[in-house]
Amino acid sequence: MSDSEAGGGRARFLQVFLAQRARMEALVSRRVGCRATASDLVQDLFLRFWRRPEVKVEALDTYLLRSASNLAIDYLRSEGSRDRAAEGLHEPDETHCAQAPEQALEVDHDLQRIEAALRALPERTRQIFLLSRIHGCTYGEIAKAMQLSQSAVEKHMMRALEACKASVAEPASPLRRPGSARR
Repeated sequence: MSDSEAGGGRARFLQVFLAQRARMEALVSRRVGCRATASDLVQDLFLRFWRRPEVKVEALDTYLLRSASNLAIDYLRSEGSRDRAAEGLHEPDETHCAQAPEQALEVDHDLQRIEAALRALPERTRQIFLLSRIHGCTYGEIAKAMQLSQSAVEKHMMRALEACKASVAEPASPLRRPGSARR
């Protein structure tokens, strides 16, 4: 291959890369969640291609976009393994471990109080709450299924949520220390 052919290949690469740069950065940014990181990764991609011998590819623009996508995936994988390694380096917090059984008992007690509050609700209100929070139904879906207005469903949900909130706000737990009551 002559120098002029190699120069022509580089010129073509540069032209296609610059034309696709914004799309590559947008793609990578969506994947990694950071524009600055995306810009850095796309710049790294440019350098990788610029340093290697020319690769004959018919659809260079598509190839560059796919390469940018793969680079974003590689970046996320390496970040994930870095995070897992860093988590392994942390020693358990002594105070957190000492509080864990007490906190678990407090949470269990709160859950029991919430269950009791839900059992005390009128049947329709309890059903609406369970359809929304447990089964993930929207208020519109619940309204249609129960032949109610969406406003009525919202009012039932407000009653249920207020009952749950009130059940954990009551100071009846011997496990709670003064000053740790929830509002």
